[in-house]
Amino acid sequence: MRASPSRRRPMGRCLQGRAGLEGGGPGLARGVAVRWLTETVAPRQSASQGVGAQATREGATAAAAGQGAGYDRPVDRFASSGTRCSCRGFAPSPVLMEEMEEELKCPVCGSFYREPIILPCSHNLCQACARNILVQTPESESPQSRRASGSGVSDYDYLDLDKMSLYSEADSGYGSYGGFASAPTTPCQKSPNGVRVFPPAMPPPATHLSPALAPVPRNSCITCPQCHRSLILDDRGLRGFPKNRVLEGVIDRYQQSKAAALKCQLCEKAPKEATVMCEQCDVFYCDPCRLRCHPPRGPLAKHRLVPPAQGRVSRRLSPRKVSTCTDHELENHSMYCVQCKMPVCYQCLEEGKHSSHEVKALGAMWKLHKSQLSQALNGLSDRAKEAKEFLVQLRNMVQQIQENSVEFEACLVAQCDALIDALNRRKAQLLARVNKEHEHKLKVVRDQISHCTVKLRQTTGLMEYCLEVIKENDPSGFLQISDALIRRVHLTEDQWGKGTLTPRMTTDFDLSLDNSPLLQSIHQLDFVQMKASSPVPATPILQLEECCTHNNSATLSWKQPPLSTVPAEGYILELDDGNGGQFREVYVGKETMCTVDGLHFNSTYNARIKAFNKTGVSQYSKTLVLQTSEVAWFAFDPGSAHADIIFSNDNLTVTCSSYDDRVVLGKTGFSKGVHYWELTVDRYENHPDPAFGVARIDVMKDVMLGKDDKAWAMYVDNNRSWFMHNNSHTNRTEGGITKGATIGVLLDLNRKTLTFFINDEQQGPIAFENVEGLFFPAVSLNRNVQVTLHTGLPVPDFYSSRASIA
Repeated sequence: MRASPSRRRPMGRCLQGRAGLEGGGPGLARGVAVRWLTETVAPRQSASQGVGAQATREGATAAAAGQGAGYDRPVDRFASSGTRCSCRGFAPSPVLMEEMEEELKCPVCGSFYREPIILPCSHNLCQACARNILVQTPESESPQSRRASGSGVSDYDYLDLDKMSLYSEADSGYGSYGGFASAPTTPCQKSPNGVRVFPPAMPPPATHLSPALAPVPRNSCITCPQCHRSLILDDRGLRGFPKNRVLEGVIDRYQQSKAAALKCQLCEKAPKEATVMCEQCDVFYCDPCRLRCHPPRGPLAKHRLVPPAQGRVSRRLSPRKVSTCTDHELENHSMYCVQCKMPVCYQCLEEGKHSSHEVKALGAMWKLHKSQLSQALNGLSDRAKEAKEFLVQLRNMVQQIQENSVEFEACLVAQCDALIDALNRRKAQLLARVNKEHEHKLKVVRDQISHCTVKLRQTTGLMEYCLEVIKENDPSGFLQISDALIRRVHLTEDQWGKGTLTPRMTTDFDLSLDNSPLLQSIHQLDFVQMKASSPVPATPILQLEECCTHNNSATLSWKQPPLSTVPAEGYILELDDGNGGQFREVYVGKETMCTVDGLHFNSTYNARIKAFNKTGVSQYSKTLVLQTSEVAWFAFDPGSAHADIIFSNDNLTVTCSSYDDRVVLGKTGFSKGVHYWELTVDRYENHPDPAFGVARIDVMKDVMLGKDDKAWAMYVDNNRSWFMHNNSHTNRTEGGITKGATIGVLLDLNRKTLTFFINDEQQGPIAFENVEGLFFPAVSLNRNVQVTLHTGLPVPDFYSSRASIA
């Protein structure tokens, strides 16, 4: 059961969020983020604004010069991607760049990434660090040995794991990846399968190849040090991982921004500051080294010498190496596989690895993902701006607490000094209490400042890193990390949830010393509340004309009495369990209308509401009786269906684009009562065997209904039918379906039975007994079948009469 606040719409839904209980343009977005960063660090970066403007002019010149070469210059990324941005020329402050530094360091060595590679889990590692953490799995666990024994089903089979957990990992985008097989999620060093860790001091192989090209021991396994997911390397070893060129570019720009001055590259001891750079030699020279190593005569006379700053810009604007495919090193990335979420080449498509997948143009997906990341940053920048303002508020609270504390202490001392010496001991006790309250308030506020500052620093660092990534002009490199960055931005934004930016402590000291008692009452002297307590709010009134039910949902509306003078800070809505049981809270908030979903069908609920403020809660309102629908009206659910399912007729008619069976569920779940629905066969070709029945919400969607233990079904062809659950076939019954046939499904949760009908005749005995829990209507079919759902039907008469006799 879900409860959601509504805004004066009896049948509507409020999209501000649901709580309760369960019974059953892109350029503008980036501009906002950058503008907030500019406002945040404006006092610190006034000297850098000219640099940003200069970079913009240089970027425009470089872009004009590079149009013929087919490369987009990295200074004006959004201009090259066809989007508009109001933040060109923005120069990040050194403070923000330092906050981004933790994004640029390897989790293994702690230094800046060197030749970073991207793991299937989207995390990065240095090539050398990746090789250092390799471990070796037993020969019997390797994919090669499994294939040799005939037990494997593919070149990259999963290791022995719980299959359902693998399916859930695949849903999250992690599993087989570019020729790698998922290994146990337990880190290899602690695996119970006899994993052997390579000695850390292993001598390097006798080869002059780079660490990525050097031979990797057979059956090597690598575990991500950040998320602890493990996978087994194939024959390509570390060469099978794509290189993160975007991250290399960000690190290069970051290190250049940290360098105070360009140094000569040929000085033997202490390098002097460079005065020129040779564009042909790509070397920075000081004056003595230039005269000694680069004389202006002979072939060197034709070399062009430029100032160091201009040389740095020209080096930065030089086109990067074109991305190549990890599977086919001679082919460039030219397309993007939407299903695998990775750039591919034409040879990948021709060989069939991605032939059945949806592919799109690389440039179009590059622009789309840049747009998505920019839009995600828009929301995060708003949260960061609110956090900045909240920190200012907290710092002001510290000052106010200090001032109020001084004032309160002075008043207390004045009152105590007016009394005789008998008050001195009591005065000390009262001062101690005030100081304790003072320290408590300061501790709470300072702790909140510290916590919020850390979160803001992490958020700002992530924002700056994302902005630097957006500047990249390498589509394939950007797309390799864009999905992970988008998820991180949304996750970070969610962490700035409701209540995070609310002070946990007030600045007032609501205490006052009562000095009216006589001297003999000194020992009873104590603090009393300074502010008079306000009364509780009045009892809310349910607005019956706006309260209603629909299907298994109920909408309630209420208001404060017209003559009420005490404001209410919020309301508490309570419902019973539909069987006259205890009440429980389903909504707490400020709204005066709420919709509760997920109730039982054909059930009677009692509802009541009360108001609250700082003083307390009001009395309960009158109890309202709500009756849910006797029968259910629902359609198929596109959100939970397999991707191959095709919907039409307002999601009442479904078919499939695949020859394999695919599962689709209904939108409504049942856990109580008797429910009946029918499906008519609109198309039936080549004698397929569709399946009809009920399933759990987490049923497998890519196999026939009933293949796992999450579904109870009847599958039928043109001659006969079978009942199936957990891949067990029972009760073969003669009689099949044709075009125009009607299949009825009767779920009786009162008697815990499931029965099937074909053309108004019961098909076989009661299919399943002792069914209990939350069930969703379900169908599995392929492209040869099309069915239409009919709901809101009463239970067949003959079944009702049979149930009454029983």
